[in-house]
Amino acid sequence: MTAAAEAGLRRILAVVDLLIDAVDEETLVPALLPLLLGAVPGDSIIWSPRAGSADRPLTLPAGLLTPDVQAAFAREAAADSLVTHTTLGSGVPMRRSTLQTRTEFHALAAYADVYRPFGAEQQLAMSFPAGYAAGLPRKVCVAINRSGSDFSDDDVAAAALLRTRLSRVLHRLAPPTPPPSPVTHRESAVLALLARGLTNQQIAHRLAISPRTVDKHLEHAYAKLRVSSRVEAANAWLTRDQAAVRLGP
Repeated sequence: MTAAAEAGLRRILAVVDLLIDAVDEETLVPALLPLLLGAVPGDSIIWSPRAGSADRPLTLPAGLLTPDVQAAFAREAAADSLVTHTTLGSGVPMRRSTLQTRTEFHALAAYADVYRPFGAEQQLAMSFPAGYAAGLPRKVCVAINRSGSDFSDDDVAAAALLRTRLSRVLHRLAPPTPPPSPVTHRESAVLALLARGLTNQQIAHRLAISPRTVDKHLEHAYAKLRVSSRVEAANAWLTRDQAAVRLGP
């Protein structure tokens, strides 16, 4: 192995070591960006936490994307084949030069308004599944930028190696929200009467059970609906989505 290959391997292993020890995404990403920029050398890196969304990307150097540049990107990204690849395509690591010639790149409106201002003459971009956000599957996009020479095949291979590991770690740090436990038919009967404004005593009389049993049903239902009061429980039941609040036996 050449000295350059050994150095590259050490940079990749530094990223892997950080991923192994990661305990939360907020701490991980700021520490991760400089290591990624070392493993796949470039002048800057952009980490978009949700592909295709308006969420503000994290960048190194910080503040790389001014509000004007971000607004231009939102207007012009749809015509950019590399953006399409990362947001809608497979997201495997891809050099811009693989998708278009330099002349084609410079002809994009996004080149003058977005990429040229921060020297992104060469780009290597990828995306990957990254767990869940707000209950929905999420995909992260990463773009590494250079002002000089293009990315090599070794750079693409390193990005592919890290992509798999990044996806695995972010799935661990952002798992899907567990579905709510099923509300039993008896609990649903109590909730329905609660939502109509009946007191526990009235609910007990209507269902021929004791007020203490009503209390127990509500205690269990509160936990399943993730609420903490009668008003919240009533509102949750009245506005319930039957796909989210399941009825048990």
